[in-house]
Amino acid sequence: MHIAEGFLPPAHAVAWCAASAPFIVHGVRRLTREVREHPGSTLLLGASGAFTFVLSALKLPSVTGSCSHPTGTGLGAVLFRPPVMAVLGTITLLFQALLLAHGGLTTLGANAFSMAIAGPWAGYALYRLLRRSGAPLMAAVFSGAFAADLSTYCVTSAQLALAFPDPVSGFWGALGKFGSIFALTQIPLAVSEGLLTVFVMRLLVRSSRGELTRLGVLVSGGRAGERKAAGSEAVA
Repeated sequence: MHIAEGFLPPAHAVAWCAASAPFIVHGVRRLTREVREHPGSTLLLGASGAFTFVLSALKLPSVTGSCSHPTGTGLGAVLFRPPVMAVLGTITLLFQALLLAHGGLTTLGANAFSMAIAGPWAGYALYRLLRRSGAPLMAAVFSGAFAADLSTYCVTSAQLALAFPDPVSGFWGALGKFGSIFALTQIPLAVSEGLLTVFVMRLLVRSSRGELTRLGVLVSGGRAGERKAAGSEAVA
């Protein structure tokens, strides 16, 4: 869902940068506090960022001026909450624009809003809803990763439709066209990303149980304890 360099009109590019900035500033504060208070979390933070970088670099041609790919943001959103993921996702997008010509600097704000902000918040919201409802951890993780991926494509479709409305049917017509083309590749990718995220989370449960417990993903005291905590934990 990276919109290519120079593809958006200047006014749209500036507007999306302005819309993304408050989320990123808030995320920097949250990330700084996390690293300062829990230095041991840097390894897991790095792994979350690397997961996002690798998956979102696997691009498939899609709508003119954009592409389809996994996002990898659902994992970081579940582990560290969406504000932190806004920073990790934006850093990923910046490096991809500079090193891989994937996305661009002028479209960085729009790409950050869709992949690093909207996606993680949508994925985390569904994850938390399912956990509060007593759903198993892995089912919630799959759903969160799926929603983070799919919602990113929905936001990118809306961004392109706003920039390039259909001459006859306007924004809604363009949204339908962009969305339907994206759906051919993005829905299977979202399912695949959900399954891969579950696989990675299973590995983390085995290797980093203590850290996952501190982050609130796992709760000591068994399944009953997890369900009780899931209903009482505040959404960060």
